[in-house]
Amino acid sequence: MPDWLIERGIGETRFALVEQGEIVEARIELDGIQRAGSVIAARLTSTGRNAVVRDENGLEYLLPHGAPGVSEGAALNILVTREAIPGGEPWKRPLAKVTDAQPGDAPPVDGRVVSGEELGAAGWDDLVEEARSGIVRFAGGELRLSATPAMTLIDVDGFLEPAELAVRGAAEAAKAIRRLDIGGSIGIDLPTAGSKPARQAAAEAVDQILPQPFERTAVNGFGFLQIVRPRVRASLIELAQDRAAFEARALLRRAGFQPPGPKRLVVHPAIAAVLDAHPDWLEMLARRLGGAISLRADAALPMSGGYAEAA
Repeated sequence: MPDWLIERGIGETRFALVEQGEIVEARIELDGIQRAGSVIAARLTSTGRNAVVRDENGLEYLLPHGAPGVSEGAALNILVTREAIPGGEPWKRPLAKVTDAQPGDAPPVDGRVVSGEELGAAGWDDLVEEARSGIVRFAGGELRLSATPAMTLIDVDGFLEPAELAVRGAAEAAKAIRRLDIGGSIGIDLPTAGSKPARQAAAEAVDQILPQPFERTAVNGFGFLQIVRPRVRASLIELAQDRAAFEARALLRRAGFQPPGPKRLVVHPAIAAVLDAHPDWLEMLARRLGGAISLRADAALPMSGGYAEAA
């Protein structure tokens, strides 16, 4: 049976579903995000079809189906159906619906808590690089992934014969969608295969790899295929778009493998700003390494190039 590995990180918890030693599905849960499936107490602040509620911490949730029979200002319980999506659209509220259930946390992921070394052996660092770069390479071609406000787009390119590349590219795109936790509307731009059997084979490759639930179109004559999957949290691609925070957490993970003792983190100024805003993250790293943690900003470093040195 596939085995979910769970790594408790600093600022985030990482989940990886591993089959035959490889990550086939992954997700990152940010600290402080109200998880999909949680039931929380809130108060209705705006009525109508797209009603708005606010929880005790002041966070607003959109109720796409409204709150029938509930008056503005009234207390109610809501079930979180989509988590907050960090990044370039701060106006996008998390989604929820009214429920009669009592407040409580989302069901936990059934898995095994592991060390960072075990997750790394399954390929976590390669997965982070795919999210960071938006590039997924495979034998004969590559995928280029871009998260837009409307959908995640996947462009398939390579040097194989078009029909073969369309089928292989569709399969690799389906694997990447699952591995990078991509939900919502997804567009795959395949090479123009030229024949109906090749287009059908490409669509069937998606069906064989991507688990339900999802809906898709046929591959049209221009090689475009659209998929719609449930979207309950930010994909790894979307998390990587919030670049400074993404790289700060990735650096803390790398630093956690350093030998014990005080350390200085040498980072891009944008990463330093994130870490300065989260002193609790540095305190957690200090406890793990058994020594004080300081920062040194270096504008010459790329955001992904931070490192730890002995202080």
